[in-house]
Amino acid sequence: MEQKLPLPPFTKETAIQKIRMAEDAWNTRDPEKVSLVYTEDTIWRNRAEFPKGREQVKEFLQRKWAKELDYRLIKELWAFTANRIAVRFAYECHDDSGNWSRSFGNENWEFNENGFMMRRFASINDLPIKESDRKFFWPLGRRPDDHPGLSDFGF
Repeated sequence: MEQKLPLPPFTKETAIQKIRMAEDAWNTRDPEKVSLVYTEDTIWRNRAEFPKGREQVKEFLQRKWAKELDYRLIKELWAFTANRIAVRFAYECHDDSGNWSRSFGNENWEFNENGFMMRRFASINDLPIKESDRKFFWPLGRRPDDHPGLSDFGF
């Protein structure tokens, strides 16, 4: 049976590692790669969409990143238990008209014994921003280790 390390039960260190791995994957903006960390029958809530299963997640992510351009995401630990992690996040992106936004939210994750995410429930708020108000400036892809996190920005 395939596993996605680290496995539950989580410690603070392994929860932070799992979060950073998720952040790194989402910053690739590769729906195929990102979808592979979820169970085949994963259940999501993301705004008004409720994808079920890995294929619907992949389709959701394709639509998302087709319209959320220059997407950069930061995730941070909020809390954890044996197989659940609560995450705070913020991301910045723009649409095809050049309108920038920063989205803030919380996610609740639940993992199976092999480290795959079974459930992802997200609550998200969007804030239009000026391009000059952006905070996330690293080159597209993985956030550099020395780049400030959410708490550093006061988010």
